Amino acid sequence: MYERILIPTDGSDVAEAAVDHALDLAEKYDAEVHALYVVDIDSVNLSLGTEQVDRLRQGRFGEMEELKERADEATGAVADRGEERGVEVVEHISGGRPHKLIGEYAEDHEIDLIVMGSHGRAGVRRALLGSVTERTLRSTHVPVLVVDYLNED
Repeated sequence: MYERILIPTDGSDVAEAAVDHALDLAEKYDAEVHALYVVDIDSVNLSLGTEQVDRLRQGRFGEMEELKERADEATGAVADRGEERGVEVVEHISGGRPHKLIGEYAEDHEIDLIVMGSHGRAGVRRALLGSVTERTLRSTHVPVLVVDYLNED
C-alpha cells in the first residue's frame, strides 16, 4: 500500500510526534521513508540578499552554517530512529515555501503518504491546523496523515 512515506520535519516536538507513526507504517509496509527539511524562505531574514536566498532555494547554505546544522539535525534524527527500526531513510534539505516544496517533493519522488504533525497550541487555537500543515493538505493530492501533538506543559 505504501512504498514511500514523506516526513516533513523542522526538528520541533510537533514534527517529531509524527515520526513514530511514519516509522510504524514504514515497518508494516516495508516502505522507504523520506525526511524533508525545508528552510522557509519567507521567514528567513530578508537582509540576506537575492543571491543567498537563491542558494537556500537550491539547498546550498554557504555561510549560513547554523541553518544547515539545524536541518541536518532534524533529518538526521529521523534517519537515526529509522536505522534503529531497520527502516531506510532518505534525507533531503531544500529552501522555499514549505507547503509548496512538500507537494513538489511528494510528486517528484512518487510519495504514497505524507505524515506530518499538527501544532501544539492549546485551547481554541489548537482546533486549527498549523499553516504549513493546512496548506499542504490543500495543495497536494497525496494522502496526508496529520498526527496530533499534545503539549504536556
